[in-house]
Amino acid sequence: MPTRGTTTAITSTARSRALGDELRRMREKFTRLTGQAFAEQLGWDPSKVSTIEKGKARASEIDLVQYLMTCGRDSDCFEAFRARYRHAFDPYVLIPPADLRTLTLAEAQATKITSYDVLTVPARMQTPGYARALQQSGRGSPDEIEEEVTRLKERQEAARRSNSPECLFYVHEFAFRLKVGDERIMREQYGRVLAAAHGVRIVPVSAGPGPVRSSPRMLLSFEKLAPLAYGESDLGNVFAHDGGSIADSREFFKWLDGLALDERRSRRFLETL
Repeated sequence: MPTRGTTTAITSTARSRALGDELRRMREKFTRLTGQAFAEQLGWDPSKVSTIEKGKARASEIDLVQYLMTCGRDSDCFEAFRARYRHAFDPYVLIPPADLRTLTLAEAQATKITSYDVLTVPARMQTPGYARALQQSGRGSPDEIEEEVTRLKERQEAARRSNSPECLFYVHEFAFRLKVGDERIMREQYGRVLAAAHGVRIVPVSAGPGPVRSSPRMLLSFEKLAPLAYGESDLGNVFAHDGGSIADSREFFKWLDGLALDERRSRRFLETL
């Protein structure tokens, strides 16, 4: 049977893979059909459904309409999804801070993650108590705080798999000097970090103002996918696959490596806390 619509082969991005996965979850939730059965209903080759759901190629608007209508979605759903999908394959994408699905999936697919945090313990290492106290210090409502803690828990659970990525956390000394919550919460958080201290490098205050002026960022490597540079702020989170951003991130972490304490001295610093 002929294939309807077209797909354009483009290198996948973290955003395209996240939105493709969102389509897959809609198919499973609203149709209960396998990918092959869904393709047959649409008159598509099964490989086309797989390619779109894995974010390997951009679906045309006709494809999206047919896909979402077959899932029983209305025009409002299509317009909302299309707005997000429009820039899914761009090498540089800005996403609202509350949308952690793209980052969660990228972390779960990565083989190596190198990160830098300035004022807080890395999210992947935060205890529930620390995370909740951190959110309570902000402007969110109680419901928003619990939603944020839940999203963090889901992100951490997604990362706990048998083939979890190799992680290297550069963390500024300020993040451990800053008291979040009470003494019990901080002791519990120090214990969590010490349990994984072999992957933690402390950037000391003696390194000067340069590291403090740098924003949190990550560099993610994958087995068969393009590297991803990630940066975050209160206004939005940036996902960059372009060569310049990747090269800059590699140079940034090379620079941090020369400023940070080695693993032995980083562990000793944590133990003194």
